[in-house]
Order: sequence, then C-alpha cells, then structure tokens
Amino acid sequence: MSQMAVIMALIVMTALIAWGVAAWVCHRAEALGLVQLPNQRSSHVQPTPSGGGLGMVVAGSLAGACLVLFFGWVLGGLVLGLAAVLAALGLRDDVHPLPARVRFGLQVLVCAGLLLALGDVPALSLRMGLQFQVTGWALFGLLLLIGGWWINLFNFMDGIDGIAGAQAVFMLLGGAALSAWVYADVISNPVWVLMLCVAAATLGFMLLNWPPAKIFMGDVGSTWLAFMVFALALLCVQAGWLSYAAWLVLAAVFVVDASVTLLTRLLRGERWYEAHRSHAYQRLARRWQDDRKAGHRSVTLLVAAINGLWLAPWAWACVQWPAGSVAFVLAAYLPLVWAALWLGAGRPDPCLPDDARARS
Repeated sequence: MSQMAVIMALIVMTALIAWGVAAWVCHRAEALGLVQLPNQRSSHVQPTPSGGGLGMVVAGSLAGACLVLFFGWVLGGLVLGLAAVLAALGLRDDVHPLPARVRFGLQVLVCAGLLLALGDVPALSLRMGLQFQVTGWALFGLLLLIGGWWINLFNFMDGIDGIAGAQAVFMLLGGAALSAWVYADVISNPVWVLMLCVAAATLGFMLLNWPPAKIFMGDVGSTWLAFMVFALALLCVQAGWLSYAAWLVLAAVFVVDASVTLLTRLLRGERWYEAHRSHAYQRLARRWQDDRKAGHRSVTLLVAAINGLWLAPWAWACVQWPAGSVAFVLAAYLPLVWAALWLGAGRPDPCLPDDARARS
C-alpha cells in the first residue's frame, strides 16, 4: 500500500472515530453530566448535550499518536500531550465550571510549554516604510499573549451551531493547501498530515453539530481545537511553509468579531468577563432567526463564504508576494472590522426585551 493510501485511510478513520465518540457522548450526555442548559451566553433555548468535542480529541490524538510512532516525531508527542491537558481542563469545566483565573492560568502555562518545546521560531518582520523585527523574549511574550487570546476567543465564538468547526476546517485545510502550493513535498511531513487529520476529526464531529445541532462542542473540544490550530500554525511558520501574516488572514473572521466585541464592551464600561450574546455573529443569527436552524445555518454558511471567497485569496497573496503582507492583512481586515461595527458587535441588542438585554 502506498504512503498516500495509508494517509487517506488514516484521515477517513479519524473522521469516523470522531463521529462515533461524539455520538456516544450524545447518547450518554445526561449520565456524564454533559447537558448544557440555556444561559446568558447561549443561543439555544432547550437543554442540549455538550462535550461532543471529545470525539475530536480522541480521534485527533489517536491519529497524532500514529504519526508520532511512524515518524519518530517527538515534538508532535509533546504538542499532543499539551493539547490533552487543555482537553482535560475543558472537560472538567464542562461538567463542573472552574473559576476563570484557573482556566486562563493553565491555558497560559500550556501555551508557554508549547513555545518552549518549539524553541526558535522565525522573527515577526513588519515592513511599513521601515522594517523592524520582533525576536527573542519579546516574540515569546507576544506569541504567548496571542495563544492565550486565541484559545479564549475561539471559545467565545463557539456560540452557534457549526461555526467553530467550520472555521477550524477552513483554517486547517486552507493552511494545508497553501503549504502544498509552496512546497509540494509537504505531503510526506507529519505536520501536514496532522493538519488534515484534525480537520477530518472536526468534520466527523460536525456531522452531529451542523444546524440544528444534536450536540455541542463544549470546552473540551473548543480549547483543544483552538490549541491544535495555534500549534500547527506555529509549526508551519517554523518549517518556513507559511508566514504569520497568512495565518492571521485565515483567522480574520474570528479575530475581528471577538476583538471588536471585547473592545466595544470595555469602552462601554461593561464587565468584559461576564457572559453575553453581543458578538456580531450572534446578533446576526437573531436577526435571521425564523427558527434556530435557519438562523444558525445561514450565519455559518456566510462565515464559510467570507472565508473562502474573501480571505483565502488574501492569504494566498501573502504567500505569493510576502513583501506586501502588511497591506494584504489590512485589506483583508478593514472591511470585516467595518462589518462588525455595523452589526453592532459588543452592543446590547435592541431587538431583545429590556430584561433580556440586562442579562446579556
């Protein structure tokens, strides 16, 4: 059997295992204490099984373990181990909520562990008339901040059916495609194969999470998946396949919505750490919500369209013409920032009754 056939078989098995474990969790959710009740942040009104992201964790970790054993990939084992710590933390939080300081503190420690395991990563170079670079401990601190923020914003954005899974699949497959565009031999590299396997695990879970979702991802899935995307992105940058700018463009929808929402709430004097439903995607889902299925599906498909038709070409431009990366990132981001502001990201929803607005 050829190497490509083995890779394809691994990818298919990963998707099937993710679906099977998620289906088992869905069936056993009440006994496992993984039923999510509607709250101030949620966009659903009925108790729904949660923790389905455990399927991604199990399937992705098994696929990664196969790659570690086959390639003797020690760094991959460290990455998977750190991701498992976050998954365990997320599962504990799904069953019995933990204080925010505990969650965030452990997330920062795991991100620091990843950066130490990676060792040297390329400097962050900016060309804006003058060229300057961020290196050494300054780069370590910046990436640590970005990693912690990315894990949390990904969790914040996992608020309607299918959206977080669709975003992760786009980023992973987009990153894999751009990497193969630059270097054809990446298809035999364990980093590249793991990107496809994590995307496959996510797709397997999404069979049960597509609107109307039968089960939610839960923190066990969102934190694990966000960390894996972050780690794989850094591994791609370290290997020289893609730049920081290309990954920043691929993540733009989630980065813009979460960041604009946070800054708006801070400027309004609101407690940024409290649960809310004022992200742009949540407000849009409520506008289109003839029923939950239609509203969630429409927004998730819109995000997928923006990713594929708007952001993917700009990410490709960052790869094709690196000297113009800053301009390409700005061109990709500015319309999204305008759209988030226009949709009222971070503001109370005037469509909600006064008592609901007070709770949001």
